[in-house]
Amino acid sequence: MNRLAVYCGSSPGADPAFAAAARALGIEMARRGIGLVYGGGRLGLMGIVADAVLSAGGEAYGVIPQALIDLEVAHTGLTELHVVQTMHERKARMTDLTDAFVALPGGIGTLDELFEAWSWNALGYHAKPFALLNVGGFWDNLVELMDHVMESGFMSPARRAQLLVASDIGEAIDKLDAAAGAERRMVW
Repeated sequence: MNRLAVYCGSSPGADPAFAAAARALGIEMARRGIGLVYGGGRLGLMGIVADAVLSAGGEAYGVIPQALIDLEVAHTGLTELHVVQTMHERKARMTDLTDAFVALPGGIGTLDELFEAWSWNALGYHAKPFALLNVGGFWDNLVELMDHVMESGFMSPARRAQLLVASDIGEAIDKLDAAAGAERRMVW
């Protein structure tokens, strides 16, 4: 795995463990030579993970809509900053630039990005794996909901199994790295 897209909050969240995890993820990515692909912001967990990657000698590729640059939230010290016009273009460019996806804690934007990556995988637009980094149990309720969706007959067990979950950074990266090498086609 050469590059990992990280979806996460544009705020640091209420629990200091979220920022600590973002920092540790960035450092571990740089240590392993994995470039960061992310939303290009300087605020919140997004800025923390980018700063950690860069401080540890890694590469950070941001993708940001012009409207957010106009609001002065873009990170100006990245390896590359790709400017797009829409959020749809942002997600498509991030998908093109990455080998896998991981979600740290975040809000509706993080969920939107995660579910779009999953949907695009289901439709065969890409075969890239995705995972939740379950910091302090943040994603427990979402995992439970996805199990409920599967048990209710709206998702196959194989599709549900695609959503990798790890509470440890090394475990998350290892799972994604292993899955990135295994292309698989699945049906709902």
